[in-house]
Amino acid sequence: MQQGSEPVDIDRDAVAAIRSERVDWRFKGMPSDAFGSTVGELAERRADLVTGGFVGPLVVLDQEALEHNLDVMAAWCAERGVLLAPHGKTTMAPQLFAAQLERGAWGITAANTSQVRVYRAFRVRRVLLANELVDPAGLRWLADELAADPDFEFACGVDSVEGVERMTEALGTPARPVDVLVELGAPGGRTGARDLAAARAVAEAAAASPALRLVGVAGYEGSLVHDASPGSLATVDGYLAGLRELVHDLRGSYEVDEPIVTAGGSAYFDQVAAVLAGPWELPVRPVLRSGAYVTHDHGFYQGVSPLNRGAGPVPLKPALLAWAQVVSRPEPGLALLVMGKRDASFDEGLPVPLLVRGANGEQRALDGAEVTSLADQHTFLRLPEDSTVRVGDWIGLGLSHPCTVFDKWQLIPVVRGTTVVDLVRTYF
Repeated sequence: MQQGSEPVDIDRDAVAAIRSERVDWRFKGMPSDAFGSTVGELAERRADLVTGGFVGPLVVLDQEALEHNLDVMAAWCAERGVLLAPHGKTTMAPQLFAAQLERGAWGITAANTSQVRVYRAFRVRRVLLANELVDPAGLRWLADELAADPDFEFACGVDSVEGVERMTEALGTPARPVDVLVELGAPGGRTGARDLAAARAVAEAAAASPALRLVGVAGYEGSLVHDASPGSLATVDGYLAGLRELVHDLRGSYEVDEPIVTAGGSAYFDQVAAVLAGPWELPVRPVLRSGAYVTHDHGFYQGVSPLNRGAGPVPLKPALLAWAQVVSRPEPGLALLVMGKRDASFDEGLPVPLLVRGANGEQRALDGAEVTSLADQHTFLRLPEDSTVRVGDWIGLGLSHPCTVFDKWQLIPVVRGTTVVDLVRTYF
């Protein structure tokens, strides 16, 4: 960083250097005649997805939908007065982190120490860890990172007095204390103190620790319910009311003037934003952590995302598409595709067949088809018995739950139509 300049939110030179990496056999689906070329050189070819030598299965990102989602979410948060620290575990793609930060994201959220290390390799300046950190090795690395970079801002959750004690013991007397957020959970949920009394005890212990600094309150509503029914939405509202009460209860305990209040996955962020935006009896920094919005999907989030349920004037668009070839038609009404659990998500719904592309390159809608199951490397596609889908045709499939797609692909083409205009590198 140049002397006197503002701290940068990510090292854009490091992000740009991704384009200098050589393409080879490590990256699924890439054209063999591109081996030895750099990522940037392959992107500059403007190769055609159909005729450019790409092999299947292949997952691609639609550029128009991707940029639409980035812009829509940034505007939505700005209009509601909430900051956005998108959960980077969705993509683990620094190129997409940079795009989110360019559109005003306050920081990037991580789930574990290894993810934070990836972020710091690209000098992401502000990181929220949406988890507890009690591993001594991870804490020692974090303390060194904080000591080495005064611009680095980090905060993680704490949900028990024991956790506070373990962190304090592992850190000793660090050069900079580790910022922590008291995490409120709920019975049946994930991490987080199970009631307000337990959360207050955690806050008291954190504020008394010489190695920690209490800077706010965190929560996560997404593990409590799994649909957008009235009962589920009411459960989320009830949880958020408790989170709000805890923020006010801890007014005398925070060690900063403007405590962070953070929650929010990608299913109920409208309700979260309504609470985070206040009004409050004290100044707070409201931070939403939604991450899956960046690509949206054709399945789970298509059904539950607030922006697709009317919480904003513009819905999100699915940006992920998988292409898989028909390798077998062993019986009427059945096709086997060369794509399986190693390539596509299946934990929140099976892929959705949308398109078919024949040998002549012509693409059309695929009606009446359904994916019934995935094996490790095959997709079972049920078709109408009079279907004209043939061996060698390509099937375009929408995917559900982007968080379990990106980890299967190290290099993902970004397309406009069938033209590859960029490639996104992931680090899992």
